[in-house]
Amino acid sequence: MSWFLRRHPVPMRTRFDHSLVLTYAFEPELLAPLLPRALELDTYRAPNGTEHAFVAVALVSLRQLRPAFLPAHAGFRSVMAGYRVLAKLRTPTGKTLRGLRILRSDTDRRALALGANVLTGYHYHHSPAGVSFDGNRLCFKVVSRDGTADVAVTADLAEESPSWGGVFATPADARRFAGPLPYTFSPEDKGIVVVKAYRQNWQPAPVAVTSAEVSFLRHGPFAGVQPQLANAFHVSDVDYGWHRGELR
Repeated sequence: MSWFLRRHPVPMRTRFDHSLVLTYAFEPELLAPLLPRALELDTYRAPNGTEHAFVAVALVSLRQLRPAFLPAHAGFRSVMAGYRVLAKLRTPTGKTLRGLRILRSDTDRRALALGANVLTGYHYHHSPAGVSFDGNRLCFKVVSRDGTADVAVTADLAEESPSWGGVFATPADARRFAGPLPYTFSPEDKGIVVVKAYRQNWQPAPVAVTSAEVSFLRHGPFAGVQPQLANAFHVSDVDYGWHRGELR
């Protein structure tokens, strides 16, 4: 029964106050071992011929989080962080699904972490977290228990033409690799659990990141590697949700 519960059986709805996603570029050889065999990296070849793979760091403050069948006032607030490899799944019919393989998630709500680990394969941890917004300055902070997933990020939302790491040739290319993508993928013995996102008025704007400390990208397979910020996008006040998971 536990394997069934972890297939994301409950559709969820929420409203994002702020969603800030920083996408970092790495060599594909570093990220490939983090994916199950059914998935492949979603890569980008830069004009100089360099191929990049990506990890998206999603920082979200949300409210009204609840099962889809409950009214909005029954939901609750949370601040979350998530670390996702950009990946693709090719279906038997030849369709390609672009999405995310979640490596770790953090939330400031202990009950949410416990419940999410029963119902999903998103590897939730309870970590104190906060967000502040002052004019055009948006700050997220997460303090993990062991220091392996601390976050201190500040973004300037007023910067209309931010300068990132020079990975993408055009703004359109950068937007195509802006998370979160439409699907999330969770491997299990019988296949891949695919969860499709639900969102309205999703028009992320590029933003400048004035400071970013993300300790998750200094540990484990990322130790000794210098991540390159490829893009950063922000949305606010949007409805979001997840459909029931499907086994592929």
